Amino acid sequence: MEAISRKRLILRRFLANRLAVTGSSLVLLVILMAVLAPFITAYDPLAMKVADRLQSPSSVHWFGTDEFGRDVFSRVIYGSQISLQVGVAVVIITSLGGMVLGLYSAYYRRLDMVLMSINDGLMAFPTILLAIAILAALGPTIQNVIISISVVYISRVARAVRAAAIVVREQTYIEAIRALGGTPARIIWRHIAPNCLSPLIIQATFIFAYAIIIEASLSFLGAGTPPPQPSWGNILNDGRTLIRQAWWIMIFPGCAVVMTVLGLNLIGDGLRDLLDPHTNKAKS
Repeated sequence: MEAISRKRLILRRFLANRLAVTGSSLVLLVILMAVLAPFITAYDPLAMKVADRLQSPSSVHWFGTDEFGRDVFSRVIYGSQISLQVGVAVVIITSLGGMVLGLYSAYYRRLDMVLMSINDGLMAFPTILLAIAILAALGPTIQNVIISISVVYISRVARAVRAAAIVVREQTYIEAIRALGGTPARIIWRHIAPNCLSPLIIQATFIFAYAIIIEASLSFLGAGTPPPQPSWGNILNDGRTLIRQAWWIMIFPGCAVVMTVLGLNLIGDGLRDLLDPHTNKAKS
């Protein structure tokens, strides 16, 4: 009963946060767009019709058409599938990998020196440049985009988890469990890991947003999702040279990126207010 009442309290407090609710609504809208794409679009996003090229937004083509006569609305809607696919995959990989690296780095001090040195080396590189370098070696596919972004951000998740785990590791009850013969694996996963979930969840929302931005940036530069598969980044790239003649090709996918990232950031801020004890103390 206590667990249920606590969950209800957290849900009530989350719903009371207007920014978090707004962010959730924006992200839910993008998810519905991606899931219902075949039902809300009237055109094939890959179908070219030269006779309809560069038509401005109208009741026939809501977001206009590009230089090949493809419907921009359909391409933006289907592009949301790529962004969400990349974002979810990156969050899963970085969360699992960062959790393992952060926990074991915090518990084993000798291992900590090695792992954090590697982490510092990765974090010294600008994120977009490191992602481009990895993609240059692997090749531009959606799977390799996910791998490159995950490699870039796993070190940041690991550092956040490590910081939370070190605080828990120094608690008296951890020393007592160790003195009673608790194995390192049991201590790490049963007693330390649950206390690191709050910062991990908060970090995951921001990593999701970063992944969408990096994927769009890589595709815009021609190193990400390969055409003709629509993604917000390569749609922006298509309209780059036509910005004065056909502004709609860049504006609508750009608004989609902004809306999604804004929603995820608002959710992250709301979760931080709920789950961070220091923030709660400061407000009380």
